[in-house]
Amino acid sequence: MAPVEVRERLALDREKARGLFDLLAKDDCIYEFVLLSTCNRVEIYAGVEDCNKGMFALKSGLASLPSFPAEGLDKYLYAYSDRDAVRHLFRVSSSLDSMVVGEAQILGQVKDAYASAKSEGGVGVILNRLFEKAFTAAKRVRTETKIAENAVSISFVAVELAKKIFDDLSGRRFMIIGAGEMAEIAARQLIANGVKDIVVLNRTIEKGIALAGELNGRAVQFDDIEKELAEADIVISSINAPHLIINKEMVQRALGQRKNNPIFFIDISVPRNIDPNINDLDNVYIYDIDDLQSVVEANMREREQEALRGEEIVEHEADTFMAWLDTMEVTPTITAMRGKAEEIRQKEVAKALARLGDVSEETRQAIESMSSAIINKLLYGHTAHLKKRADSDERHWYVKVVRDIFKLD
Repeated sequence: MAPVEVRERLALDREKARGLFDLLAKDDCIYEFVLLSTCNRVEIYAGVEDCNKGMFALKSGLASLPSFPAEGLDKYLYAYSDRDAVRHLFRVSSSLDSMVVGEAQILGQVKDAYASAKSEGGVGVILNRLFEKAFTAAKRVRTETKIAENAVSISFVAVELAKKIFDDLSGRRFMIIGAGEMAEIAARQLIANGVKDIVVLNRTIEKGIALAGELNGRAVQFDDIEKELAEADIVISSINAPHLIINKEMVQRALGQRKNNPIFFIDISVPRNIDPNINDLDNVYIYDIDDLQSVVEANMREREQEALRGEEIVEHEADTFMAWLDTMEVTPTITAMRGKAEEIRQKEVAKALARLGDVSEETRQAIESMSSAIINKLLYGHTAHLKKRADSDERHWYVKVVRDIFKLD
């Protein structure tokens, strides 16, 4: 992957995307294209007349961006063509090519890129079919595998574990100790799952107030930790302290006031700030950073297994698309060949009928029928042969020969 300083210079804002779109639209070698720009990738999917010329045109388009010098571009580029390009798009859309395999955001970004290109007239028959098949592949991967079911970040795992302890998180009180990034992310996830009562404790009250404001919660003095503990259902500690700030005795007293209602502790501080021995108490659950990391790793392994199933789906969908694409190359030639033959047939029938003079309808139909039968029998072998070769590597040669013989160009 290109470093972030490169990706941010290539990222396409509205103005850059407009300029690049206009530039590519003027290139005769490119007949349709879609621009995809996210925080992790900038990609152009294009239908081109000639692969080498098309690659050069696309590279030149990227190099034209004012924020990036052409000489620095090559080592960060990757390029795919034919089936490899199809497979890549299907993997991207299915989140098999994401930093976090199974994340859902990328499919929406691909759909937005496609819709934008379509509205600007950048999408033709091939890319229209390609992207629709990409969405089909992504849907199949998401519904036929469990690729998105297991959390693969510390904060997300913490929230998933809380949901297992408390079936319903709405109405639960959440206490965050410290203002660490992972604790804040976990807090936002808890809020997304219905938690509304949030208390923030920080040794610097001003920082606590600022974070509480962002989370729509309230900040309290750090010395009130034991008092607040008696009211908290979920406690996340992410504070840099050299000693324990919650010990077993404090939790025992809090449980007495809570009438033994369960408390879930998440200690993502290093060194740990919550006494691990509280795990001996009834109705108390505690996970530290290592516990959470082991769950993350287990979930990653499970996602990797599901990703293998997703890859099989992608391969099948790519084969389906390529079979259609191969037919698209052969079908116009068959249509053109039969169209030219029909044009000749009609002209010759008209000449014959003119020479025959006044003939009956029965005779006219007999001539029409006979001439059509001759054409069908003459073209049958060519048509069958082309269809048979539609998915072979030599189809381009067979198409060229037929078009030369029948002078279809």
